[in-house]
Amino acid sequence: MSELEGVAGAEPVVIDTMIAGALISRRALAAKYDVHLAGRPLVVSFITVAELRFGALKAGWGATRIESLESRLSAMTVVPSDSDLADAYAELRLACHRAGHGLQQKNHEADRWIAATAVRFGLPLVSDDSIFDNVPGLVNIRIPS
Repeated sequence: MSELEGVAGAEPVVIDTMIAGALISRRALAAKYDVHLAGRPLVVSFITVAELRFGALKAGWGATRIESLESRLSAMTVVPSDSDLADAYAELRLACHRAGHGLQQKNHEADRWIAATAVRFGLPLVSDDSIFDNVPGLVNIRIPS
């Protein structure tokens, strides 16, 4: 659990790319989940960082907006890929395959890494994406629309 050493206080939560992006861009979606996020350390997967950086590059963000993105990301705990996370990912994908869950599908590669991060550390995931509903071994916090 070395990646999360120093994360103290309230129980941390893993947030997916949608929630992280909403927090960074101050979109209304973030306010919807404030009750589950306020005062809690925020944890993101390495893949969330990659997805957010890709989105910024694709949108042609300038230096100021990218600097703001990096500043907000630095306030979160980023979990890098390692052997233990790769094991958690493989086990999660197999569990989803056996359960016939949609998260097993190839187009959910990034989502699986995010879910595996939460499962690996035994943390809840805060997401507005229904793909995380009923994932074996995952505690998903989602407020239905």
